[in-house]
Amino acid sequence: QINFVACQLFALLAAFWFRIYLGPSHASSAVRHAFATLFGIYFAVFCFGWYSIHLFVLVMMNYGIMNMASIPNIHRYSFVVAMGYLTLCHISRIYIFHYGILTTDFSGPLMIITQKITTLACQLHDGIGRQAEELTAEQNRLAVKTRPSLLEYLSYLLNFMSVIAGPCSNYKDYIAFIEGRHVHMKLLEVNWKQKGYDRLPDPSPTGAVMYKLCITLVSLILFLTLTKNFPMAYIIDNEFLDKTPFLSRLGYLYVVTQAAKPKYYFAWTLADAVNNAAGYGFSGVDERGAFRWDLLSNLNIWNIETATSFKMYIENWNIQTAAWLKRVCYDRAPWYPTALTFILSALWHGIYPGYYFTFLTGILITLAARAIRNNCRHYFLSSVPLKIAYDIVTWVVTQLAVCYTVAPFVMLAVEPTIKFYK
Repeated sequence: QINFVACQLFALLAAFWFRIYLGPSHASSAVRHAFATLFGIYFAVFCFGWYSIHLFVLVMMNYGIMNMASIPNIHRYSFVVAMGYLTLCHISRIYIFHYGILTTDFSGPLMIITQKITTLACQLHDGIGRQAEELTAEQNRLAVKTRPSLLEYLSYLLNFMSVIAGPCSNYKDYIAFIEGRHVHMKLLEVNWKQKGYDRLPDPSPTGAVMYKLCITLVSLILFLTLTKNFPMAYIIDNEFLDKTPFLSRLGYLYVVTQAAKPKYYFAWTLADAVNNAAGYGFSGVDERGAFRWDLLSNLNIWNIETATSFKMYIENWNIQTAAWLKRVCYDRAPWYPTALTFILSALWHGIYPGYYFTFLTGILITLAARAIRNNCRHYFLSSVPLKIAYDIVTWVVTQLAVCYTVAPFVMLAVEPTIKFYK
């Protein structure tokens, strides 16, 4: 964990240097690709030692598939190999590390690389193997028309900005960033002459980085205090279960679930800041005219904490993974897309039973929440007081439903999960 934090902080400094001294106006795309790749490989080896070989093996195996497989099957072969290798590594973690204890290990970067491999394979299949009229607007926009070179491929998968903690981004967005077109493309979506500009502005990510580093610092403080003082294990303590009233148990469940979040807020926000510091992650201009640097953001904390529906909650939690699941599974599943997407999410996370309790429960919660919203919500839109009451009730229910669903994800094993549900 110390290596992880040290690498991410060093990556932050390297990202600022990369943007200032190896920007597109100062260095060629090949130099930028090479620097990003070499530093990424160094970080992986520094953090995970010889375990990092798994990252390189998977990367090179799928490079062979990408160049030798037929385009109609490239996404299938890549998916099976990447997910198969990831699953074997997840199984091995049961024997390498203590069962039931989550450790910062090589499986995290391997999960991100699996996302990128399958994303690129699907987008390459869309760009070469399918007709434009067969694609959705998003698939058409992200389709990759030519196979990447080895340097481009390695840079996309192993660059130092995302090799440790992600997030997964789209191949075309990453290449546009390296080639210096990333910000320019987004700025062209706005009519700047109407706003009084005689040329395109030059957005700086410094403000966004500083803001995200503040969130990171607060998250770290909360993690070091709340998480230790409110352990999830206490909710299955025999004395707690015997002596605590049911509503108090629900209240404490909410508290311990909140206490488990800061580590995710810390890791994902810091990873986002690293990419922004390098100049990657610009997403355009909002309705107030402010520059947005949330293309790669993995969470929206305000929307998470105020979510009034299960859908709203999961759409704002681990955003880039949700986007990956949608692009490689939900949009392509021939049947039962919701169920298959949740099952893939569980398999991607690992083989701990708690993951499957969580994601299989998530299927039922999602379907129930969708049915209730579709059948009941319109009755509460006729007046402001009714709408406020509806929002309050649905906020409480949503937060408790999330707590109920994710508790096994934290506890991991079967026995504590069954005890908790009882």
